[in-house]
Amino acid sequence: MAFTVELEEWVGSVWHRFITRRASPDFPEARVELASLQRPLALLFRAMGGASGIGVEAASPRQLLLRRNLLQQVAGTCKQLPVAWCDASNLRLPPSLAVYPDVGLNQELYRWLALLAAQASDMRHWARDNQRWTQTLLQGYPALRPRYQRLVEAHLQLRPDPRQLGADEAALERALCQALREPGSVSDFPRSERAPWPLPLWLYPAQNLGEPQACELGEDSDGYLLTAPEQQQLVRKQAKRVEESTSKGGLLIFRLENLFSWSEHVELDRCSDDSEDLDAARVAEDLDELALSKQRLRKGGGLKLDLDLPPADVDDIPLGDGIKLPEWDYRKQCLHKDFVNLQMYLPRGSESQPLPLRLAPLAQRLRRQFEHLRNDRQWLRQQPQGSELDLQAWVDFHVERQHGQCAERGLFMQQRTTRRDLACLLLADLSMSTDAHLDDEHRVIEVIIDSLLLFGETLSTLGDQFALYGFSSLRRQQVRMQELKSFSQRYDDQTRGRIQALKPGYYTRMGAAIRQATQLMGQCKQKRKLLLLVTDGKPNDLDLYEGRYGVEDTREAVLEARRAGLLPFCITIDQQGGDYLPYMFGANGYTLIRQPQQLPLRLPQLYRQLTQA
Repeated sequence: MAFTVELEEWVGSVWHRFITRRASPDFPEARVELASLQRPLALLFRAMGGASGIGVEAASPRQLLLRRNLLQQVAGTCKQLPVAWCDASNLRLPPSLAVYPDVGLNQELYRWLALLAAQASDMRHWARDNQRWTQTLLQGYPALRPRYQRLVEAHLQLRPDPRQLGADEAALERALCQALREPGSVSDFPRSERAPWPLPLWLYPAQNLGEPQACELGEDSDGYLLTAPEQQQLVRKQAKRVEESTSKGGLLIFRLENLFSWSEHVELDRCSDDSEDLDAARVAEDLDELALSKQRLRKGGGLKLDLDLPPADVDDIPLGDGIKLPEWDYRKQCLHKDFVNLQMYLPRGSESQPLPLRLAPLAQRLRRQFEHLRNDRQWLRQQPQGSELDLQAWVDFHVERQHGQCAERGLFMQQRTTRRDLACLLLADLSMSTDAHLDDEHRVIEVIIDSLLLFGETLSTLGDQFALYGFSSLRRQQVRMQELKSFSQRYDDQTRGRIQALKPGYYTRMGAAIRQATQLMGQCKQKRKLLLLVTDGKPNDLDLYEGRYGVEDTREAVLEARRAGLLPFCITIDQQGGDYLPYMFGANGYTLIRQPQQLPLRLPQLYRQLTQA
């Protein structure tokens, strides 16, 4: 019996692979993955005029009303296809392309879509706008016309024959083929009940991913769409609004064909139950479309608890009143004054503690390496007197005398001790993503704590003025900044205890933390001011502070810091940091630590390189 079941499963899997492969219109042997071209495409998009804050990401499949052939209906495929689209915040390209039998053509198609997206604006009519953008691109860059023609001719050979379609579909297909051959030549398109076969050379309407986040979900909320941190790298889902259902009963009619649609709409109140449900996360991953509703479940009476923040008796200790800070809105190109509320805290439960014994040997090693920088001795050239001859000055003097242009100059070198006139503020990301494990033994937060401890040990040996802070956030009303050591405080066991009491939590509103750090460093009298930011990911929060919005605000905060005379520099362990950090901090304003376990040792070394430049 068991053998029969295994045989049936094996036959079924073989049949599934066979029919799926036969029904697919793609050419798998020529498939090109987006990941292999993601960075060059982003560079090409920005070089051609695309917005700098937009990154190239994978698009999710869409439901298209296509006419499928018999094989596709039997295999159940081609119901959804990934298409390219772009709006003010996103550039989404198919995760892979295999529409052509040639690898080079598929790669060329990726580049064409990036070029076309750089010309795109608000889409009002799918076919007319794509023709206009194509026409503008070809007129501005005539060298692209042969490449475009190769893509068009190769694609037209793969499109369905209009003679095998219905009258309406055939008329629409002929119009689209004409629009591809001669962009701008077709203004009126026949109507058809079915969508045309996908046009991989055109952009499709945006999915408005930011819209669900912008809606008001409550009377005192900014509106948000919760996302599990471990799922942030997944392809985003298409969302739709549904009407609220208030019915309490009625006749339930069960139909077998509705079995697979029961999970499409579940009345879930995230405002009253915010616990993590791994099964729900897997269901959401399998769903093609997520349904969202403004409905909030209310209960008469009972005790209402806000599970986002801990109670006051166990929360960190607040320092003073909240601080109002502005935030940059790239959509309106303006700063919203007093938009963010930042609160300074001390870690609760922190007690004076010495440096952990496991870090003592490394701390001693760093002290020896940096001790010679405490009183840096430099040779001053062209001095009237000194202990050594300045050979370069003697040579210049000799040459000038031969040409009759002898000028008075010092011919000696004198060694003097120079004092380091700089201040540094280290800002550490303490968001919930730092609770992730790097391996079986280490978490990100533990690496950050070790880095703060060794950084403090090193700079206390140097005698440089420095401060240590951590930050996290929970929407714009609750940006939290942990004061570990201010500029006026000594680095002692009390500071070490605060560092070791740090706990991860919440999100990463990076721009507000940078602005507050800029204000703190504005009180320093040193000439050189270094602002170091240690993070493990992109800026994000539960409200609109995600994607381009957070990147643009952080970039504006960095520019404000530079205008204030600071040198901002970011140290990240995020392997995708190269996609967005050059835009926020500049090409030379960041570094990527590929092995996070080395951060405690690398951080002091980076400080030495930055302060000796």
